[in-house]
Amino acid sequence: MNKPTQFSLSMRVLHWGMAALVMSMLAAGLLMIRSLDPWQLTIMTLHKAFGIIAVVLVTVRLLNRMRHKLPAVPNDLSALQKKAATASHWLLYGLLFAMPISGYLMQYFAARPIEVFGWFRLPAALQVDIYNYAVFRELHGWLAIALTGVIALHVSAALHHHFIRKDNVLKSML
Repeated sequence: MNKPTQFSLSMRVLHWGMAALVMSMLAAGLLMIRSLDPWQLTIMTLHKAFGIIAVVLVTVRLLNRMRHKLPAVPNDLSALQKKAATASHWLLYGLLFAMPISGYLMQYFAARPIEVFGWFRLPAALQVDIYNYAVFRELHGWLAIALTGVIALHVSAALHHHFIRKDNVLKSML
């Protein structure tokens, strides 16, 4: 039962595509809360549509991950480091699901349907529920902070493997 030395092409494409999408979404989210310029509505509309695309892609990514064998982690990692790596990856998946879902629920309770590039429309509540809107708005913000932190940890670990440990962990995803 040999382990591959590199992630499958589909896993690499989904990883880097999601990385670009998530970083763009976090940047757009930050821009939206910092500005009231006329372009904000356009960014918000795109942010919502791409958020729905993100939850679809993370589902595809998770299913794809289950279909393929993963490269082995370096043998010389401690059991604690292996568990931390596994936990951080599952936390990342959880946050990648929770962010768009909390965003949708925020919009749902604000009675704002989400139009996804004219392809389809997600429904909204018939009337505003300000309490639930506020809960999901706050949750969405905290999840964004948590996601940013886990991404920073993920990138730091990849760079640590590449530049300090000089192993093939980062290369396996390139």
